[in-house]
Amino acid sequence: MCMHETKKCQRCNAAFECKPGNITQCQCFEVQLSEEQRAYLEEKYGDCLCRKCLEQVKEEFELFKEKFIYK
Repeated sequence: MCMHETKKCQRCNAAFECKPGNITQCQCFEVQLSEEQRAYLEEKYGDCLCRKCLEQVKEEFELFKEKFIYK
């Protein structure tokens, strides 16, 4: 049985459908994140984000890394 649920993005409050029962159909599946990016997300947010915010936070992390880590 596939489990789908409507969630609100913790970052922008947009509603989106989360599909943990069929992850390949979930809106987040195609957003490729490194282990560092995943750790950054987990540190800042406790639950799912919408695809738009995942992409934005991915870019935010890269800017953060350039500014503070690789100085």
